[in-house]
Formats: sequence, structure tokens, C-alpha cells
Amino acid sequence: MESFSLILAIVVVTALAFDFTNGFHDTANAMATTISTGALKPKVAVAMSAVLNLVGAFLSVEVANTISKGLVDESGIRPEVIFAALVGAILWNLLTWLVGLPSSSSHALMGGLIGATVASAGLGAVHGDVLVTKVLIPAIAAPLVAGIAAMFATRLTYRLGRKADGRASEKGYRAGQIASAGLVSLAHGTNDAQKTMGIITLALVAGGAVAPDSDPPMWVILSAGIAIALGTYLGGWRIIRTMGKGLTDLQPQQGFAAQTSAATVILASSHLGFSLSTTHSVSGSVMGAGLGRKGGVVRWSTATRMFVAWGLTLPAAALVAALAEWVCGFGDWGTALVAVFLIASSAAIWKISRREVIDHTNVNDHEAPEAEPSGVVTQAMAAVTPPPAGTVTDDLSATIPAPVTAPADPAAPAAPPAATTV
Repeated sequence: MESFSLILAIVVVTALAFDFTNGFHDTANAMATTISTGALKPKVAVAMSAVLNLVGAFLSVEVANTISKGLVDESGIRPEVIFAALVGAILWNLLTWLVGLPSSSSHALMGGLIGATVASAGLGAVHGDVLVTKVLIPAIAAPLVAGIAAMFATRLTYRLGRKADGRASEKGYRAGQIASAGLVSLAHGTNDAQKTMGIITLALVAGGAVAPDSDPPMWVILSAGIAIALGTYLGGWRIIRTMGKGLTDLQPQQGFAAQTSAATVILASSHLGFSLSTTHSVSGSVMGAGLGRKGGVVRWSTATRMFVAWGLTLPAAALVAALAEWVCGFGDWGTALVAVFLIASSAAIWKISRREVIDHTNVNDHEAPEAEPSGVVTQAMAAVTPPPAGTVTDDLSATIPAPVTAPADPAAPAAPPAATTV
């Protein structure tokens, strides 16, 4: 290692902070359906996901190389540019976490890097072909492919298991869901942890600490894996609630189909070096699983909010990063000002989140949507429906005359009957 300046150290620490937010922001990708169906207890689920995220970080560096070598021109990048990019990505992660929206940490990082690079070196420093083929196209294709695969997998699962014993079948699918959740966690480590590896490697190249076109050093791989694992263990409970309960109500068969489909898509993209959004993949598979079960529904109001957040992620993170880069351009005091702003904003978001605490104790508490008002036909049927058998109403009475008794003297008139009220 040739040199390691103060700004480079700040960038590395900020990158690991982003990796930490990525971990708790994207825990829902792996464990939301497992928690919502009761296959695993919340704390056990996030602990398992954290370990597998750490293991997955060591499996590949293809995605890291896409970021550090392909997306932007290394020669025109300074460490301050990468710091500004991370500021945009972290703030977007925290804002979407606060409102419980499962947006893409990957695209927040990409948007931040693009915005800061354009502000520093112009549009020419961004490789448009890599952006389109390895970022934008997978962003659109991933949820569609995962959703369609999960829908058909769900239908096939129910068809194959229609004659099986219900309780035994459910128990088996819960076990399968745990295995598939582990696969998603492993896939998340191979994809998302590498993004931070790539951004740190890019910073090291920009700061002259490593040679251009270098693979991530081992200490970078280890630190990125640990940071995302710690964030995963803390659990992004707000987003887990949205993913597990807010989009649709999942049964174990659907959870198994959704997670298996998402893991397949994520692992395939990691092998090809696509910087895929695991959030998009898992969200698409959850919606597909919801549509795949007969009678299943998708809460499209929640899905629409997610789609809007997805569309805003790249430009919003890019805008914040571009502004941060502009302020950093004033010198050391500008960089310090941006750092203070990041810390203060993060603290404010955390304080706001304490107004409604969501954790492992209430993550599955989801308020049912308000009932729709009854229609005319429903009201008319309720009006003529007889009371249940055995129910006595207070305002219903009848007068039954007593039987007429014959007088002892035939010449005497008959006495009027006494009335009995019941």
C-alpha cells in the first residue's frame, strides 16, 4: 500500500457505514417471508441471515469489479467524489427505512456514484453502456423474472401438494422455506456486500493506495462482509413488516416459492456480474407468490408506493450526491461540512424513528385494512335474516288465550278465558 490519506480513511469508514445500512435495510429481502409465516423466530432469522451474508461476501468479486472498474472512469475520480456518492446513498437508505419502503440500496449507491461523478468530471466520465446493460436493464428485468417465476412456482407447489396431508405439508414447506431463506442470504452477501467492496476499491485506486484494475484486497472483503452482517443482525424491522405483511399474506408454500425464485435470480446475476437489486428481485417474487395462490391478493397501494420509491432512487441519490460533491469542492472545510450534515441528518432520522418503535416483538403486528362499507344488497339481507336458533328477543311477545272451561250449571254463561302473556 503506497499511501493512506485522511480523506481516504474517511471514505473507507463512510463506505462501511453504508454497508451497515445496506445490511439492516435489506434484511427483509432474505427473512421477511420466513418471519411472517412463522418458519423462524425473528431474532433467529436475522442471526442466520447475518452469518450467511458474511459467508457470501467471500464467494465472488464480479459485482465489485463492475463497480470499481466498469461504471465510471477511474482516472477522473477523487476520494471526495466517492465520499459524496456515499452520502447520497446513506441518506436515501435511511429515509426509505424510516417510512418502511423496501427500496434498492444498490441503486442508491449507483445513483450517488453517478451524480457525484457527473458533478466532478462531467457526463463523459460515466460509462453509459455499462449503466444500461448491467444496472438499468437488470433493474427492470429482475422483478419481472422473479415475479413470474414465483407465480408459476406457487401454482405448481399447490398443485403437487393438493393431496398431501395439510399439517405435514405445511411443516415440510416451513423447513424448505428456511433453506431457501438461507440461500437468499447467501446470495445477498455475494451481491450487495460486493458493492461496498467495489466502492472502497475505487476509492483506494483514486487515492493511489492500490494500482488501477486491482481486485478488492482481502481486508476490504473481510470488513465489508462484517459490516453488512452486523447491519443484518440488527434487522430492518420496519421494512421486514412491509415485505412480510404489507404486500400480501403469505403461506409457507408461497414463502418457499418466492424465496427460491429470488435466490435463483440473484445468484445468476452475481455470476454474470450484474449489479442487481436484491430488493427488486425479492419484492417481485413476493408479489408473484401472492398472485400464484388461488384467492391470494396483492396490496397494490403498498406496491405502488414501492414502485415510486424505486423510480426515485437513482435520481434522488444522484442529486444529493451531486450537491455534496459541489460543497466538497470548496476544500477541506466543505468536506467537513458535508460530514457534519450526514451525521446530523442520520441522528435526526433515528430520533424520529423512535416515535414508533418496530422491533422483533411487534414486527408481525399488521393492522388489517379498514372494512369497506356494506352495499345495499348486504344491508337488505341483514334486515331479513332471522335470529339464530335459541336466541330470545326482548321486544317479541304474544298473547295466548286460555282454553274455555265448561260451566258446572249448563244454564250459567261460560266464564271468559284468562289471557296468558308469553
